[in-house]
Amino acid sequence: MLMIGLILFIAVIGFSLSDRKELTWPEKFLGDSVGFAQQWFYKPAGLVAGFFEDIRELRTLHEENEQLRLTAAAYARDKINYNFIQKDNERLQKELDFTERQKNMNKYKYVIAQVIAIDNDPYNHTMVINLGSKDGIKPNMAVTTVDGLVGLVSNVRPYTATVTPITELDETSPTSNSIAATVLGREDTSFGIVGSYDKETDRLIMTKIAESDKMIVDDTVITSGLGNVYPRGLVIGTVETRQVGDFGLTHTATIKMAAKFDHLTEVFVVQVPDLGDE
Repeated sequence: MLMIGLILFIAVIGFSLSDRKELTWPEKFLGDSVGFAQQWFYKPAGLVAGFFEDIRELRTLHEENEQLRLTAAAYARDKINYNFIQKDNERLQKELDFTERQKNMNKYKYVIAQVIAIDNDPYNHTMVINLGSKDGIKPNMAVTTVDGLVGLVSNVRPYTATVTPITELDETSPTSNSIAATVLGREDTSFGIVGSYDKETDRLIMTKIAESDKMIVDDTVITSGLGNVYPRGLVIGTVETRQVGDFGLTHTATIKMAAKFDHLTEVFVVQVPDLGDE
């Protein structure tokens, strides 16, 4: 039996190693059976492997999305900071040009101050700046912005000061300082007094304008320097209307203020040099 088995084994080996063009039916049957069985193992294994591969890809995508979100947030933050810095640079350059131009014109010293508080009391509207007597601030110093006149320093403390805006002008009040005004370019021929503010129209009222005065709409109204309170040359606003006064002897005008009071953050305190310092 062993000999017969060995002979059959050698015969099968020889037959399988021979150069054949076609498989026998047992080989075909065995190959199909093995292939059929393999597919039941291969497909679940492929699905399991694909599932874990998808998990790895999802984790990678999540990490990439998180990184992209961080990058987008950083970009948005940097863009906002850049816009703020750009606007600050433009504003500071504008203020620098303004102070240099005014200094060359009138030899005034403009001290920049931050508005740190605003009192919206309807009967006493004031603002507080972060400069005081330690910084050379004194009562009745004019306060302005790049656009125009804001008001006067009314009270001074060592490190802060109170500013009364020109919107508190009241010709019936003995403590209100009226503004002697003129027209830019016609300083020798135009004159008037800005003494009150109309809250309903948000306009200053200029009175005592001579009938022969050449003042017209859109003229720029500036301080004349008369009265020794407001220094000359500070822009107040522009003429919006002009009409005959109550008694018909002089005219009155409404002035649209140049300064913007809705978002005041920085102002200039005008320090006028003494005559001996010029």
